[in-house]
Amino acid sequence: MLPMKRPRLLEVRALSDYRLALTFIDGQQLTLDLSRDLLAFPGLRPLQGRAFEVAVVGDDGWCVEWPEQDIQIGADTLYLDALAQNASDENTRIFIDWRARTGLPLNQAAEALGVSARSISRYSSGREAVPRSLALACLGWDFLQQQSSRAAEENGRYTVTRKR
Repeated sequence: MLPMKRPRLLEVRALSDYRLALTFIDGQQLTLDLSRDLLAFPGLRPLQGRAFEVAVVGDDGWCVEWPEQDIQIGADTLYLDALAQNASDENTRIFIDWRARTGLPLNQAAEALGVSARSISRYSSGREAVPRSLALACLGWDFLQQQSSRAAEENGRYTVTRKR
């Protein structure tokens, strides 16, 4: 089975404890626990209680939505979060979480970590185990971003980094 270029949903089913059973167009099935996100992100709080149960596939498979609350979560975000939660090892979890958090496109992620775009693609899809050195590079990148942000605040200057 060929991997998806962009994750797209075929089916979604709300489970107990704020979990979603996701089926993607390539047949891959993943479960995603959103319980922490519903507490952490104010925009998702309206989904607490019975409202969560009416999750549907929206926008022709590109998102899961809750129409009455006007809340949508993109299929690509759900896919990366589910892969991270279901990762078999800590290195893969760190890497996939980093990809989801940064939102960097393939080429920029490859440049940031000093590897090829093809490697980023293989690791992102879960086809290959993430080496410890790459997981450490993700943590190092995060640290450098935080340091850069702190330095800008201390100097009274802010830098804007635009996604290409």
